[in-house]
Amino acid sequence: MKLRLALVAASLILSLLLGLTLSLGNRSAANAGTANDDQILIGLSMDTLKETRWQKDRDYFVAKAEALGAKVLVQSANSDDTRQIQDVQSLLSNKVDVLVIVPHNGQAMAKAVNLAREAGVPVIAYDRVITDCDLDVYLSFDNVRVGEMQAQYLVDKLPKGRKARLMRIFGAKTDNNAFMFKQGQDNVLEPRIAAGEIEIIHEDWAENWKPESAKKITNAAITQHGANFDAILASNDGTAGGAIQALMEEGLAGKIIVTGQDAELVACQRIASGVQAMTIYKPIRHLANAGAELAVKMGRGQPVIARGSVNNGKAEVPSVLLDVVTVTKENLEATVIADGFHSREEVYRNAAQQQ
Repeated sequence: MKLRLALVAASLILSLLLGLTLSLGNRSAANAGTANDDQILIGLSMDTLKETRWQKDRDYFVAKAEALGAKVLVQSANSDDTRQIQDVQSLLSNKVDVLVIVPHNGQAMAKAVNLAREAGVPVIAYDRVITDCDLDVYLSFDNVRVGEMQAQYLVDKLPKGRKARLMRIFGAKTDNNAFMFKQGQDNVLEPRIAAGEIEIIHEDWAENWKPESAKKITNAAITQHGANFDAILASNDGTAGGAIQALMEEGLAGKIIVTGQDAELVACQRIASGVQAMTIYKPIRHLANAGAELAVKMGRGQPVIARGSVNNGKAEVPSVLLDVVTVTKENLEATVIADGFHSREEVYRNAAQQQ
């Protein structure tokens, strides 16, 4: 497929030799002249829309794509692999020009990529990589870096002069991102564990990132080890919420350091109230806008440039990885509120009610 060859060649050669960043909206008139004059049709297959975070992704993505003159067909699989494959088949039958997939299970969605390739449709894996397939582009945040920032925050906050006791809640085993977060966390924690500075008293994986699964994991840790521990390294805000619910039942909320990720409104409210220590802000609007711009260009057959690559088990996939920000009580105003991600009134509502 000519588009695939142009994309891979451009991304890998230019990234290796020139280190160029992604350029999505500044092509020459000559390139623009090769575009199809018909409206681009984008298929957006989403794992779920149950969480506010994914609703924001959808809304930002659709708004940007429409502003660029494209139309978006959105499907949500409700975290069901079979249904997501059916969604992809439906989108392909609607003759989409490009397919954007937020996979529930990165391995299972390799079948969807293969179906798209058979139909001659390029595929962007959005936020979560799709493994073991010949994927066109991976667009996400630097998820290993996310894990490193979570763990580094804890290392900086844990008590010194004695061995700190830590429990960990990983994400869903079906989500490759969960393993990338763990990899980043391990990069920071393992030297401290080997040095005897930190002890992991309990760890487990939260099924489908469910808060109720995280609550059960935390309850189990407290039952087995008591309340004598310092922190919970929760891999996202949903699992942090489940852990904090268990801590509240034990009168420990605010006394145990709890991490998070995604800067969800409820998490930012918990940070303002002092029961969650931090979250990772991933500027969703930037990700969605970049995804829409990339999809429109690929749908028009125009070349794009990706700076990096990620190995998905089969190939080095051209990748665009955006940066992230640690959010704490001290910088809520300067990050999520200043960016308009959440309003000040929303973030501090619960804190004001508790005063």
